[in-house]
Amino acid sequence: MEIEIESREDLKSILPFLPLLLRSSTLFWPSQVVETLKSMAAGPDHSGVNSGEVLFHSISNIRNSLSLPNQRLASSSQHGYVLFFDKELIGALLACAFFCLFPVIDRRVQNLPTINFDYLFAILYDGRSKMQENKIRCLVHYFRRICSSIPVGFVSFERKVLPLNNCAGYFCCPKANFWINSTIPLCQFRVKDSGLIEDQTFGALEVDFANEYLGGGALHSGCVQEEIRFMINPELITGMLFLPAMADNEAIEIVGAERFSNYTGYAFNFCFAGNHEDKREIDSLGRHKTFITAIDALCSPGMRQYRLEFLLREVNKAFCGFFDQSKYDHYKSQFLESGEDVTDHTDTSRNNLPVHESISDARENYFGRSLTPECLDHKDDIGIATGNWGCGAFGGDPQVKSIIQWLAASQALRPFVMYYTFGTRPLHHLEKVSEWILAHKWTVGDLWSMLVEYCSQISNGQTHVGFFDWLLPASSKTNLCCLS
Repeated sequence: MEIEIESREDLKSILPFLPLLLRSSTLFWPSQVVETLKSMAAGPDHSGVNSGEVLFHSISNIRNSLSLPNQRLASSSQHGYVLFFDKELIGALLACAFFCLFPVIDRRVQNLPTINFDYLFAILYDGRSKMQENKIRCLVHYFRRICSSIPVGFVSFERKVLPLNNCAGYFCCPKANFWINSTIPLCQFRVKDSGLIEDQTFGALEVDFANEYLGGGALHSGCVQEEIRFMINPELITGMLFLPAMADNEAIEIVGAERFSNYTGYAFNFCFAGNHEDKREIDSLGRHKTFITAIDALCSPGMRQYRLEFLLREVNKAFCGFFDQSKYDHYKSQFLESGEDVTDHTDTSRNNLPVHESISDARENYFGRSLTPECLDHKDDIGIATGNWGCGAFGGDPQVKSIIQWLAASQALRPFVMYYTFGTRPLHHLEKVSEWILAHKWTVGDLWSMLVEYCSQISNGQTHVGFFDWLLPASSKTNLCCLS
């Protein structure tokens, strides 16, 4: 197997992390790997690989035969970075993950998630889960597609950071006064009781209800919102190779991941449902116009979710995921108006790096090398498509979490929130409540102040009702009862 490497800076930058050999400007698989793969491709009668256990041992032998470096793959950056990957390269990386070829020593020490597929196969081998079988069917379908037609285009992975301390040229993680004093009007809020975020047709930024480790249990036994998204859009898995766990002031935005599979069900009922042809438009950088932001909510927060420090954590996490680099000057003005310190000594598009920036160079060459906002195809009409972030398995209060996301999207100057309730009962009146709030022309500061007051009362045992019942006057609540 040969791959020409001339003029391929993207391949050169990641070569130290691949199980490949470079000879005379050509990449080769090591001979022992080639022979093993040829034997396996000839079928179980030839290779003897006739069970999950034997496959495991074969893959282990391949890994042990390779001399892979134990270099640090990634690190956090104080100001974030964005990396672009060729889709053909992504296919090669995922093939390596499928055969469990990536070094795993110290990945957890480096706060990196699982990348090899061995845990995925192990659970299937134990025969414990039809759900797991269907996850693998999605991945096999992806490989079948890219083998029949080599993919073209790019996928970008951006680590977004709100610095915790004052830093020249950046707005920092907002404090409580920033939210209290905000005069930004609330954006439009649309409620969908049915449908799925990934099926939205409004060109919105789609929220991944993420684990702090990107992908969550995608390559383990997980199969809820994030894990399903990584199965039907497998190119997302690439980020698990090099993106460490998110801190409270960080988010990850991925643009261009193509969808390959349809599905039915959820969690234990998840089922691969055949091929999906992704019809979304392509932007000027060769990326599908699929915008995904990964933000991790508090896990099992209980009563602490109502304390101010944790309200701030959640609203700032959502704001980090929702802000748009092309609107940096507007955000800077917001911080100045609220009394926050912002000193601008750098260009306003610093989070944007060249297409073939290497991982190691991302931190060193971050300043002064940029793609313009226009080139990144940011548009003023990109809203937010979200749902019960931080609820369900995470255990958050659906009413509080819906309001937090609305506040963050409005402060980020997004034009609308498209909220998918998935039929959650506590959100039965969400549409009418949002209409009532908008009719009163509340600002972000107004709604934030009410949310903080409610959370203070529920923490102190002064109220035991949900936020919607607490917020609305008696006459409005009577009208809602009549509407139900």
